[in-house]
Amino acid sequence: MIELKRAVRWFGGKRDSGEAGTEEARCGFCYRAAMTSLVRPWLLLLATFLCYDSIARAQHMNSAGAPCRNVAVTLAMENCFDKAYKAADSELNQRYSQIAQVLQPDDLERLKVAQRLWIQFRDATCTAESNLYNGGTASAPAYSACREELTRQRATDLKTIYGWVIANSK
Repeated sequence: MIELKRAVRWFGGKRDSGEAGTEEARCGFCYRAAMTSLVRPWLLLLATFLCYDSIARAQHMNSAGAPCRNVAVTLAMENCFDKAYKAADSELNQRYSQIAQVLQPDDLERLKVAQRLWIQFRDATCTAESNLYNGGTASAPAYSACREELTRQRATDLKTIYGWVIANSK
């Protein structure tokens, strides 16, 4: 009942004598309005945490396939992603070499053009993701993680696209 009186005061209502039905209706309205205003900040806080969690999962360094998800120190994370990037880049180069050996000259030239454009795309995408941190401590790991994942994806894409060409050339 004390909370109800506080809610009535909060919304400027007065508890005066009058019809019981009107007073109950007014107090019921005030109670609902007070509860709505008390619950709203908690709902906003909950929505913020839910959105923050989904944003964090959208980053390359937190993706399901990221090799360094459990590393907590920024420098260690950057080193881990750099090492993983070098491994992914090595795999990509091996796959590219295999494909280049079996493609016809025209097809190889188209692949070279596509690969140059992909490198521009990768670098621009990773720079944009890194810039989201405005030079903060997560900027460098975000860039490294992005390069690692996109390079790993490109190696998989080349296998999917050209795997049958390699298999048929043997």
